[in-house]
Amino acid sequence: MTDPATASRLVDELVELMRLEPLGDDRFRAQSEDIGTPAVFGGQVLGQALMAASLTVGADRPAHSMHAYFLLPGEHAPIDYSVDRVRDGRSFTTRHVVARQGERIIFELSASFQTVDEGIEHQFPMPEVAGPEGLANEREQRIALGDRLPERWRVKATAPHGIEYRRVAPGDLLAPVPGVAEDAIWMRAIAPLPDDPNVHRALLAYASDHGLLGVAMRPHGLSFMSGQVRPASLDHAMWFHRDFRFDDWLLYSVDSPSASGARGLCRGSIYTRDGRLVASAAQEGMLRVRPENMPRR
Repeated sequence: MTDPATASRLVDELVELMRLEPLGDDRFRAQSEDIGTPAVFGGQVLGQALMAASLTVGADRPAHSMHAYFLLPGEHAPIDYSVDRVRDGRSFTTRHVVARQGERIIFELSASFQTVDEGIEHQFPMPEVAGPEGLANEREQRIALGDRLPERWRVKATAPHGIEYRRVAPGDLLAPVPGVAEDAIWMRAIAPLPDDPNVHRALLAYASDHGLLGVAMRPHGLSFMSGQVRPASLDHAMWFHRDFRFDDWLLYSVDSPSASGARGLCRGSIYTRDGRLVASAAQEGMLRVRPENMPRR
């Protein structure tokens, strides 16, 4: 359990990660964090790019959708975001964002914003699953592995973080049993966030990249941490349906309808504790299975 002072500091660091430095002419610079992955975490780039687009749109038009492509692996270094004001319509606003490190374009995103309007409403019901209380978080699961945890994961993967994830049906992180291509994860920021809705959407975009691609491995008994698979996010789409707060528990219900051609397609629905569907996500990622005798780096 993270003490309140540490939790507040970790969440402040995440919020600061989404605070972009204006460079003029709709250009922004952001810092990067190292969570132990070889390249910069894709969720960080998703959140920062959405924040960059949001900074060029009035507060009366919240983001309702985003579509992104991961073009090159990003380094653990500052990232520059440039925003193109594609369209400012009567109800909808469109922005295009390009992320660069040096001369390399590593990522691009299109985002759409809309005035707050009334209309018909319906949603799929939230799955009936256990609540987050009493579930172990992923950090506790990794620590419990002890010496079984590969050395490359022992520092970053067990360090406290500003977002907590709790799987409803946790399995062995290193040797999972093959199962259905479905998962359910409770997630939240571990301390109160500012009231800025842009921050909540950006951090939900950040978190939506966690656990999504892994569900494509479940039918095959594979996992990220075992080193058997070389994964990479290819694209990511997200839709925001209703208001939410990311400092309260949200349920991420995910599935993978298909894997083929060394790619896996995954989908996610995000619900509040009281069952409101607040966002949806979809991602396709590369999943290259390593030959059994290939060295793992």
